[in-house]
Amino acid sequence: MLELGNNPAAGADLIKDGSEMTFMDDVIDASRETPVIVDFWAPWCGPCKTLGPALEAAVTDAGGKVKMVKIDVDQNQNIAGQLKIQSIPTVYAFFDGKPVDGFQGNQTPAEIKDFVTRVAALGGTDNGLGDALEAADVMFEEGDIDDALQTYAAVLGEEPENIAAFAGVGKCHLALGQIDELAALIEAVPAPITNRAEIDGLRAQLALALEAAEAGPLDELRAAVAADDNDLDARFNLALAMHGTGEVQGAVDELLTIFKKDREWNDGAAKTQLFKIFDALTAQDPIALNGRRKLSSMIFM
Repeated sequence: MLELGNNPAAGADLIKDGSEMTFMDDVIDASRETPVIVDFWAPWCGPCKTLGPALEAAVTDAGGKVKMVKIDVDQNQNIAGQLKIQSIPTVYAFFDGKPVDGFQGNQTPAEIKDFVTRVAALGGTDNGLGDALEAADVMFEEGDIDDALQTYAAVLGEEPENIAAFAGVGKCHLALGQIDELAALIEAVPAPITNRAEIDGLRAQLALALEAAEAGPLDELRAAVAADDNDLDARFNLALAMHGTGEVQGAVDELLTIFKKDREWNDGAAKTQLFKIFDALTAQDPIALNGRRKLSSMIFM
């Protein structure tokens, strides 16, 4: 098989300008094979003019192990909003269809090189660990949580800073209701990945799980809401309990109902809780995207 790094024609496809129309193909789908770095910039942004070329050079030097897509935020405001781009330059790295790393603002040449090297390493030098992670993902989706946990843990044993494996172990603990184990995992996160988005997501999931444990029995809460549609306290606790059992969409729907009925109830608790759930999901999760859209439409009604 011809390696990208040895293919003279490969460089033409390593760095490209992207748009909202091509984002799914250029970033989400492409990152399932090769990590993709996305540079959010604008023509008027001074630091972008320095960072962009430096990133391009580092990506080129990586020899095909990572790709780069440039997104002009002025021309692509929707995707910038969905990914919560608040300032530029902002850089995200995507792997396996998900954002896995990133930073805001300008960086030193050494920091840029380290970032690109770190992202390129996600693809691995061979498919061994990558195949294991893919297999673990399939196990998890099919409900084989124990086997998935063992596989993620095995990868983590080989690479203690493998963010995908770390996140995989965390989501397995969560699915198994192992809250203490999840808390211990987060406490033991290696320093180099402690500020990664996946770790923040696990922290948010842990907080939600702890809240769910205090919410009360799910059946009793459903009955209370059925008996009194305006019992917002019971509905809020129902949302907490539903999230704890994996009914994320249902939890979001209940919280949106509370917000629609009384957006100021309990100091805006429904809105606050919705953002907790959104932050615990990936940026492109349909539940988060649709939930944010519905909440925004209610806010500006």
